[in-house]
Parts: sequence; C-alpha cells; structure tokens
Amino acid sequence: MRIGLVSDTHGFLDETLAQHFQGCDEIWHAGDIGDASVIAGLEQIAPVLAVYGNIDDPAMQRRYPENLRLQREGVSILITHIAGKVPSYTTRVKKLLREQHADVLICGHSHICQVKKDASRNLLFINPGAAGQQGFHLMRTVIRLELGQGKIGKLEVVELGKRGITS
Repeated sequence: MRIGLVSDTHGFLDETLAQHFQGCDEIWHAGDIGDASVIAGLEQIAPVLAVYGNIDDPAMQRRYPENLRLQREGVSILITHIAGKVPSYTTRVKKLLREQHADVLICGHSHICQVKKDASRNLLFINPGAAGQQGFHLMRTVIRLELGQGKIGKLEVVELGKRGITS
C-alpha cells in the first residue's frame, strides 16, 4: 500500500503533488489544512484521511478529528497535529500512546521534516514537514512510503521547493 503524507498546507495546494503522489492508495494530512480546497485537490489524486490542526477553523474541526487511529497492512498508526517531539510528547499524546500502542506516530505542526525511531516506545515518529507557504521552514516537504506485511518500506522525503517559490 502506497501512502502520501502531507502536513501544514495552510490553504496552499502545490500542483506538483499530483505527480509526487501518483499511484498512492491514500493520502494522509496531519493538520493545518487551512482550506477545504486543499482536501478537494488531494482527493483528485487519492482518497484522503485528515486531522485538523491549530489553524483550522471550526468547520474544519467538525469535519475532521483531532486524532486518527488507523490499521493498515498490519501497521498501527496514530495521526495527530501537535504531538511534541521524540521522546518529549505532549501530555495528550502520551496518554493516547498509553491507551493504545501505535507502531507509527505521524504529526505536523513544527514544520520540521523528521523521521526518527523512538526506541523507548517502540514506534516510528514521522513528521512530513510543511507543504505550504506559511511558516519559517525554508524547504517545503512531503513524504511517500509503502506499508506491507506489518512494515514500512521505501520511505522517501520529497522536496517541493523553497517556501515562497512555486514550480
């Protein structure tokens, strides 16, 4: 199963995502969507699952959950917008991880692309960075990965270009 991970679009949909996420079975958005048109555009590529972020308005918060738990290809996934960082997660995320183990924790918010093993909780932490134009990040990023037989494979960071510059 091929997955496209995106976060922190802040209302901006990079037109190259159609190419980068071509062949993905699902796209997961880790919050700060910014505008429903972003989801509509992503849905033209593949089915979208999303959580809301701290900049998303009440309508977006009614449409999407704060946390999303998924089981795909034998992998348990938790997606939320604000999670903290390895191993200093927010109190809310620590509680979620105590209640139900996740193999993978996906979040956004920091605008920092990071993939890191959390050995203390036996999980993989993934933040795809920011794909939008708002924020302090220099490079806009997303992640592609494959899930199969209880494992993550072919994880790759895709650079979309510098913030403020579009293709």
